[in-house]
Order: sequence, then structure tokens, then C-alpha cells
Amino acid sequence: MQSLILSKPLSSKASKTNQVRINAGVWRSRLLKFPDVEGLRPTPERVRQTVFNWLGQDLTGKTCLDLFAGTGAFGFEALSRNAKNVVMVENSVLAYQSLMQNQQLLDAKNSHILRQDVLAFLSQNTQLFDVVFCDPPYHKAWLEKILPSLNQHLSPSGLLYIEAEFSLELRDLLSGWQLVKQNKAGNVYYHLLKSV
Repeated sequence: MQSLILSKPLSSKASKTNQVRINAGVWRSRLLKFPDVEGLRPTPERVRQTVFNWLGQDLTGKTCLDLFAGTGAFGFEALSRNAKNVVMVENSVLAYQSLMQNQQLLDAKNSHILRQDVLAFLSQNTQLFDVVFCDPPYHKAWLEKILPSLNQHLSPSGLLYIEAEFSLELRDLLSGWQLVKQNKAGNVYYHLLKSV
């Protein structure tokens, strides 16, 4: 008697392609692919649209820092909207490799991608940035570690974008900062700050 061997269908997760879309600018509607990495949660498109509305849409001449770059959505979006240059910092090997592939795909010459721990980067960095994007992995106390020193990396009129699983006001993390804007989408709290 012959036995039947049934092939297992591929799981939807295995065949799924993760991607985010650039909202506006020279790379409008371009898709950025990214891998499954623990703690990597792309910022929803609607939230990114709001953030760039807050920043005034056009980032011509601005220097930007994308900490915990992940998908690179904020960094590449800033370049798409004419930022002068963007430094992206990412510690995950897989996410870093994906950022490098997207950099090549977009021919993003003004992006500088570093595979480095954020604390190590901040301890060595001497450049000042006009906009800093900071969307760390949740439940790891990253903001408590880095928020007190981030104002040292901002230009005098610089702005800091923070995304978290909680309101910064409720956690009493705003010492040294002025809250310019804030909003919430689902479980995502997002804030725009400037140094005081």
C-alpha cells in the first residue's frame, strides 16, 4: 500500500513581505521592505503623516538623526522631503542589512547608516541635528536612559520626535523639555519636543 505524502502549505508568516510606504517627496509611494526583527514595529503611516505635518512637510537643508532606525521610514522619508542628510543608527544586524539595501534601492546618497548601539553612538557623537527621530523598542526603559542627554545632540532650534507606549507627561520624563505637540493612535503615544 502506497502512503500519501501531503505537502504542508507555507505559513502566511513565512511568505509575508513586510513593507512600509514613503508618504511624500521625491520617493513618494516607494515601498521599503524590512525583516521580522524582535521589537521592530513600523510607525503607522497615518502617524508619520501627522509628524511630518508638525515638522512643516519640507525639510530642505535640515540634518536629521534617526535613532533605532528599524525600517528607516523616518530617515528615508526625511530625505524624500529634501533633508540635507540623515544619520540612521540601528543595532540589529538584519534591520541594518535591510537599511543598506533600501539605501541602495533609493540611491540615498545623503544617508549614513551605522550599525551601532544607540548609547555608544550618543557617547561619541559631536554633530548637532535639526530633527531627531526616536522610536525605541517598547518595555526596555530606553527613554529613561537617553532622554536626559538628547538635548546635547540638537541644534539650538532643533526638534525631538519621541514615540512610546506611554505618555511622556504621565511618566514625568519631560524635565528639560518643552512639549510642542502630542497625540495618540491606538497604543502609540507620539510627541514633538524642544529643549528648554
